[in-house]
Amino acid sequence: MPMTLSTIPAILLRPRPFCISEHVRRPPKPIPDYMFRNNYEYTRDLAEFAMANGIRFIYASSAATYGDGSAGMEDGHEDLNKLRPLNVYGYSKHMFDQYAARNGMFDSIVGIKYFNVFGPNENHKDDMRSLVSKAFDQIRETGKLQLFKSADPNFADGEFGRDFVYVKDAVDMTLHFLENKAGGLFNVGSGQINTWNQLASAIFLALGQEKSVEFVEMPLHLRDRYQYHTQADLSRIRTAGYTADTTELNTAVEDYVQGSLVPRKHLGDV
Repeated sequence: MPMTLSTIPAILLRPRPFCISEHVRRPPKPIPDYMFRNNYEYTRDLAEFAMANGIRFIYASSAATYGDGSAGMEDGHEDLNKLRPLNVYGYSKHMFDQYAARNGMFDSIVGIKYFNVFGPNENHKDDMRSLVSKAFDQIRETGKLQLFKSADPNFADGEFGRDFVYVKDAVDMTLHFLENKAGGLFNVGSGQINTWNQLASAIFLALGQEKSVEFVEMPLHLRDRYQYHTQADLSRIRTAGYTADTTELNTAVEDYVQGSLVPRKHLGDV
C-alpha cells in the first residue's frame, strides 16, 4: 500500500523544520520476514515518502553490513556490492543501502552505520542489550563475567574486539545531520577497537571490583556468523563537518555504570 499522510505514523508528523529519523527495532526472535518487512520495505516506503514531500530522512543502517570485514569498513555507497553480511539482520539493512544507492537517494538522505552502541535506556532490548548492561547484572548476581571463547585460531580468548561507541556520542553524531545537510552513508562509532578483555576490565573498574572472567564456548549457531573485528572509519563523517572527539572507553563505561546502572536511573530522569 502506498504511504500517504493518513498511513504514516502520527509521531513522525511534525511542523517544519521536519525530519523523519528511522530506527527500526530488532525483533525479539530472528524472524526473517519481520526483518525484511521492517528493515527493508518499511524503510523504503518511509524514504520515498520523505523525498516526495521534501522531508529530511535519516535512517539506521548497521555495521553488521560489513560482515567479516574482509572487504573493509569504509563507509559510502560506491562499493556496496562487495560487502557480504554474515546474518539476516545485516543483510536486511544492506538491502536498503543498495536500494538507496541504485535510486540515487544518497544525494539527499543519510544512512548511518552504527557500530556497537552502549549506554543508558537500553533495558527494553532484553538479550540485545550491550555487554555492559548484561555484565552489570551478571556480576552483581555471580561476582564474575562470562565471555565467549574464541572459535578462530587467529584470536586468543577475549582478544578479539569491536568498536564500542557510547550512546551519547552516537546521538550527537546523528544529530549532526539535522543541521548539516550532507547526504550519504556514514559510519558512527568511536573509531577505535577495544577487545572484550578491555571492555571487561573497564566494567569491573567502574564497579570497583577485582576482575573475574570465565570463558565459555561460543554457541554453534554464532561461530560462522561472528564478527571478530570491527572498527569504524570516521573519515567521511569528519569530512561532513563532525569534529568532536568520541568518549574514551573507560570514561564512557564509568559514566554509564555509575550514572545509570548503579542508581537504576534512565537518561532524562529528573
